[in-house]
Amino acid sequence: MAIFSISDLHLAFSVPSKTMEAFGPAWKDYANQIEANWRSLISQDDLVLIAGDISWAMTLEEAQIDLKWIDNLPGTKVMIRGNHDYWWGSTSKMLKMMPPTIHFIQNNVFNWNGVSIGGTRLWDSSEYGFHEFIDFQNPKPQTPQKEEEKQTQEKIFERELERLKLSLKQLDPKAHTRIALTHYPPISSALRPSRASAILEENKIDICIFGHLHSLKQGLNLFGTARGVKYILTSADYLNFTPVLVL
Repeated sequence: MAIFSISDLHLAFSVPSKTMEAFGPAWKDYANQIEANWRSLISQDDLVLIAGDISWAMTLEEAQIDLKWIDNLPGTKVMIRGNHDYWWGSTSKMLKMMPPTIHFIQNNVFNWNGVSIGGTRLWDSSEYGFHEFIDFQNPKPQTPQKEEEKQTQEKIFERELERLKLSLKQLDPKAHTRIALTHYPPISSALRPSRASAILEENKIDICIFGHLHSLKQGLNLFGTARGVKYILTSADYLNFTPVLVL
């Protein structure tokens, strides 16, 4: 019974016009790549963690075709919301409509064979950025962020930090491994302390899994272990559409 992870699937069976293939040859036939690699590695007894940006659907009803595609793949799945998961609904509606092999974290935790998993989406933070690692095909001039935008971003980020605390406080104290899922990175690639990383350390997290970053320059080996927490980037294109073994 192993734990794997892959995030940012960006499935578009429900809305084919939004396929990620528009973003270049790296994404060609990406859903079939993910499925083939998933089936070659993962068994029904395994757990797969999906750190957001799952479907381009706009409603939970519309997302059903993408969620059922994931449901048909081997393993138990646990997911959190990404910034593009507009289809994500209320807890009660999600519980009614989520396919049987898929579970989600929303102000709660998921426990599995001695592993306890919590988390939240997070948001952009002024503490760190990743533009220097992105391979911009058509770079656009960076416009200074307006003060109002900065305040809104900080407000959302602070709310997400509180949600992270709420979830992680519910982790099983008897678990042998404690995992946090966030969609946005909780720390810089240099692993300098941040407000999010402080929460992870305070709650004795062993592994933090996240995604969100795309089009990264080739040959980068980002993140690692700092102050007892192992940070793993699992964006599908960064992993060459192959789920990574976590545990």
